[in-house]
Amino acid sequence: MKKARVEVSFPGGKRVDAQIGGFTINTDQSRDNGGDESAPEPFQLFLASIATCAGIYAVSFCQSRHIPTHGMALSMECHWDEDRRRYSKIAINLTLPDGFDQRYKKAIVRSMDLCSVKKHMMDPPEFEISAR
Repeated sequence: MKKARVEVSFPGGKRVDAQIGGFTINTDQSRDNGGDESAPEPFQLFLASIATCAGIYAVSFCQSRHIPTHGMALSMECHWDEDRRRYSKIAINLTLPDGFDQRYKKAIVRSMDLCSVKKHMMDPPEFEISAR
């Protein structure tokens, strides 16, 4: 079974850093939440991971077909449900690059739908939380 490991450290204040794959990902909280706003909040990184995952699938789709990506852009809107106190809808919109062959439009959308972050949300893993 393939495993991933994340090591977390607490450098002070509301900062929480994660080490994964040789990288350090810094997080902090907003001033409203007691932090210094020195880095994105963890949930912001979660949302960014959805958008960037869809983005890498779009880029890879174009690169595998030698389609230029100049002018391509992706945006994601998260719609908040006040009653449920969470985002109830995430809308990802890809602006296709200039000259993009429209016959590939459905295919690139299907490609972005393969995003592994989204797949994990649709079929979530089991969480086991403990303390020693």
